[in-house]
Amino acid sequence: MEFEVKSGVPSNQRTACLILGVFEKRKLPKVSDDVDQACNGQIRQLLKSGDMDGKQGQKLMLYSPQGLPCKRILLVGCGPEKDFTKAAYRKAVEKAVSTLKDTGATEAVICLPHLTPKDGTSYSTFRDTVLAAEQAWYSFTECKSDTTNGKHSLRKMTLMLADRRQIKKAVKGMEHGMAIANGVSKAKDLGNLPGNICTPSYLAEQAKKLKRKSRKLKVQILEEAQMEKLGMGSLLSVSRGSRQPAKLIVMEYQGGKPKAKPVVLVGKGLTFDAGGISLKPAAGMEEMKYDMCGGASVLGVMSACLELKLPINLVGLVPTSENLPDGAANKPGDIVTSMSGKTIEVLNTDAEGRLILCDALTYAERYKPATVIDIATLTGACVVALGKHASGLLANNDDLAQELLDAGIETGDRAWQLPLWDDYQEMINSKAADIANIGGRWAGTITAACFLSRFTTDFKWAHLDIAGSAWNSGSTKSATGRPVPLLTQLLLKRCRLDG
Repeated sequence: MEFEVKSGVPSNQRTACLILGVFEKRKLPKVSDDVDQACNGQIRQLLKSGDMDGKQGQKLMLYSPQGLPCKRILLVGCGPEKDFTKAAYRKAVEKAVSTLKDTGATEAVICLPHLTPKDGTSYSTFRDTVLAAEQAWYSFTECKSDTTNGKHSLRKMTLMLADRRQIKKAVKGMEHGMAIANGVSKAKDLGNLPGNICTPSYLAEQAKKLKRKSRKLKVQILEEAQMEKLGMGSLLSVSRGSRQPAKLIVMEYQGGKPKAKPVVLVGKGLTFDAGGISLKPAAGMEEMKYDMCGGASVLGVMSACLELKLPINLVGLVPTSENLPDGAANKPGDIVTSMSGKTIEVLNTDAEGRLILCDALTYAERYKPATVIDIATLTGACVVALGKHASGLLANNDDLAQELLDAGIETGDRAWQLPLWDDYQEMINSKAADIANIGGRWAGTITAACFLSRFTTDFKWAHLDIAGSAWNSGSTKSATGRPVPLLTQLLLKRCRLDG
């Protein structure tokens, strides 16, 4: 969708739809009240009919308002004014756009940015307007023969500015929102593709396409022979059951000072996970195409970074493979040797994400990184613990953990920190090897992070378990694009460009 920022009198806007907010108990904010007066009280008269109280999630359409050049007025419930936060604001924008998707309106003027949330700023409000609008507007039609049903007439949205003096911050927020939204959409598109299309080789090609956006980006694809020479026995053990060769996607963006230490993002790229010999149950297995959403999020963040031309050094590593049953596949009880030299007893072949991540984490050491963050749909235990609302966060550095938590709160892409105490480490000890790849029934998210922590002792590291937040199941089955907003916000903050 196309966006622009504009200042002016809302009631004078010639548009297919003017979007206004209504607080609970039919309370009109100033901008809505001004429009109401311009159309001779038609809005208040409509509200008195009882069709809308202003509760969150409500909406009401007024056609051909008296004396105004707009064709429609869409009233959106914003909930209680005292509770109008950024979260409530984003919900109001999503409701407005999802409502307009079912109309013939090709463009709209949204006045909701006049209602700056109590925990927001001009910058964050305009950024969140774009992010929420794109969230509601997005649809995946690439694999449909008739794409017309998935296309929406709405193509442009004008964001109304209340105070002309805030124009620079508003435009900055809009531009940042567009870059993040484009990164989120990229991650969603990759996640929603089926495993027969989005293979490790396909992911590698998408990384190469990113290279065309900036001369500051270098992309290298390590093939299995190269990984074997590096000693990545853990990563390669996962791909043995597949006809698709594994890849290690290496993206190096040099936007900062030449000698500045980079931030390294490592994303799990299992393009399909059947569980290997420890085969998953058939019901719901099709959702395992989403097991590469960590890798997709790294590509999404890199895309946003390139669009924003961030003055930072960023490395993206995506170990990618399939995990399928085959005569050559890992067997429970097998012992493999990682790039670090540590040996790993494979007690469960369905705990394969950590096997490909550990070699990528060891590879990250060569960059002498400022920070390493891995992102992975790693454990079902995280879904049980946190559901879909928060990503699990574990880290070996409290400052880094807080940085991620703050970025999540700022964007609504939240995380929740779990303990990484030494007490849990003994649960992944093995009698036959240096480490076991599972730690038993209890604390599965924590013991998975404990496993990864054995390969991160030489740098600041955090782990995001996005098994619950990366996609929605059931009737709304689709990738979410998380945690692209969280991670991009962290980079913006480090560049001092947020707000």
